[in-house]
Amino acid sequence: MTDRILTERSGEIARIVFNQPEKRNAVSLEMWEAFEKALKDYARDPAVRILILSGAGGKAFVSGADISKFENERAGEEAVAHYNTTTKRVYDAVEAFPKPTIAQIDGFCVGGGVALALCCDLRICGEGSQFAIPAAKLGLGYGFAGINRLVNVVGPAFAKEIFFTARRFDAQEARVMGLVNRIVPDGAVKQAAEDTATMIAANAPMTVASVKFIVGETLKDESARDLAACEQRVKECFKSADYIEGRRAFMEKRKPEFVGS
Repeated sequence: MTDRILTERSGEIARIVFNQPEKRNAVSLEMWEAFEKALKDYARDPAVRILILSGAGGKAFVSGADISKFENERAGEEAVAHYNTTTKRVYDAVEAFPKPTIAQIDGFCVGGGVALALCCDLRICGEGSQFAIPAAKLGLGYGFAGINRLVNVVGPAFAKEIFFTARRFDAQEARVMGLVNRIVPDGAVKQAAEDTATMIAANAPMTVASVKFIVGETLKDESARDLAACEQRVKECFKSADYIEGRRAFMEKRKPEFVGS
């Protein structure tokens, strides 16, 4: 659909790359739609155990929406509704992606970039990375789902500071807030993301998937949690061939070879 979204797969690790470095990987509607298709393809691919999201060029992860496209993509009420529906659907799909996701953050992570990173399971950034949600500088409204994700990660006080000030936060501030899991030297972010992905991919996929699902349930209101589904996923782990393989590998002092069943 567009060369602004690139896909790669190496073994069990897949990548989707936002490829508009001349605009710090600002995202147009066309890019969101292509990204959504790539996401669906990887979700269905049994060979993929983990997904890394990144931006091309080494200067930015995603720097938000492509404002130059606003006159065409977000000018009228109907266009705004279509854009917002599309981005909400994409964010929800990343959050619900059945396998672990890592945001590899090089440089700027702004607006929709922060929203996208919050949908990922893990966030790794470089020392020079900067974060901001400048909605208040643009007069944009920000819906419940996006704010709720931010509050779940950094808490209400930091969420208010991020939105109220609309300023840039550096990597250390982001780490203190809990916005990122790890900070590594600039230039080492890709390798750190791949090393983490390799470590996760080597573990039992059913265990990892069950934990992702159960953590997601903990974030819901108590009345909305599906505890039966949580328990079922735990039972399936104990009934799996991977559980047998894990036990045997431990006793035989070797690396387990998990197949995801």
